[in-house]
Amino acid sequence: MTEKEQINAAKEFSEFWKDKGYEKGQSQTFWLQLLSQVYGIEKPEQFIEFEDQVHIDKNTGFIDGYIPSTKVLIEQKSIDKDLRKGIRQSDGSLLNPFQQAKKYIAELPLSRHPKWVITCNFKSFLVYDMEKPNGEPEEILLKDLKKEYYRLQFIVDSENTNLKKEMEISIQAGELVGKIYDEILPLYRDPDNKETLKSLNMLCVRLVFCLYAEDAGLFGKHQMFHDYLSRYEAEDLREALIKLFKVLDTKLEDRDPYMKPDLAQFPYVNGGLFAEENIEIPMLNERVKELLLTKASEDFDWSDISPTIFGAVFESTLNPETRRSGGMHYTSIENIHKVIDPLFLDELEQELEQKILNVTTSTVVKKNVAEFQDKLSKLKFLDPACRKWKLFNRNLPFFKKDGKQSIR
Repeated sequence: MTEKEQINAAKEFSEFWKDKGYEKGQSQTFWLQLLSQVYGIEKPEQFIEFEDQVHIDKNTGFIDGYIPSTKVLIEQKSIDKDLRKGIRQSDGSLLNPFQQAKKYIAELPLSRHPKWVITCNFKSFLVYDMEKPNGEPEEILLKDLKKEYYRLQFIVDSENTNLKKEMEISIQAGELVGKIYDEILPLYRDPDNKETLKSLNMLCVRLVFCLYAEDAGLFGKHQMFHDYLSRYEAEDLREALIKLFKVLDTKLEDRDPYMKPDLAQFPYVNGGLFAEENIEIPMLNERVKELLLTKASEDFDWSDISPTIFGAVFESTLNPETRRSGGMHYTSIENIHKVIDPLFLDELEQELEQKILNVTTSTVVKKNVAEFQDKLSKLKFLDPACRKWKLFNRNLPFFKKDGKQSIR
């Protein structure tokens, strides 16, 4: 099956199963069709096992689906079920589908312990990596399967093709940044000057942010940055970018009320990315305009890249020494977790689950969340592998704003 055929098959599958999904009557049909139509398994009924019995205490449970060759266990629910909420069990306990799956796993022989657990309600797939059983699951929506079918490739392929695909897309993005860099650098008056290289790096970062923002919906409309630049001749692009960067750094209430609509439509971007007004931007040409509008915007979807991988690829692309040596090096997600999980992340995730996620009393949860946020805000880590040793706060989803605790 070619990539185009698989994309079309994923689209047809998601359209067929839209708004359908009854656990008892349609689960097996759903998975058999997914395996055969989207992932090309010729005899799916021999590839996946359904309704295997497990004995828990005095009760008998049934595993909805299990794929022996890739060690994938499936817990299927109806379309109206919330995969993250507890469901009343026969013994009176409340378990969400993943917790239910873990009870089944405990009764399985070690040789059949899954590498992956998927909980599904026909419209959403939550994927749990059992190497990190307390980690947050990846979510793939049925409606996005056409674009994200590769993220479920592991159910038929034991290799981690998900990461390979993300890496491939991210390296393509890095190559695009390299082309933009190479096209703009000779346009500067002094291309070898350190300040020139600093300005060019900042310009590339800003351009990539705008390209990503228009694809990821951060600007509110697809190809918004593309359409703005397309209104200008190549010789006027420099002025257009200077004006745009200024607008992106200006709060809505502080803007000129008579500003042109093509600029006023852009949101305010906090964080200081566009705060520096004195970066050097040279006069641009038709080749740069074509590269930005066609190659980097029309022909590429920046929302598909993995920030984890692309960050390192991007840094390598903008590093003259690395570019001259022709090397791009990055630390994989798996290797990052091999280091940080046993050092501190496993313990933090265990605390999060025990004190917050598994607590049902709202007042206790509120108190525990506040204490946990305060603890996270004070954690500091030393990374001795950095080129410049520095002490930094880990970028966690909990932070303090204006003296108040909140969750990002």
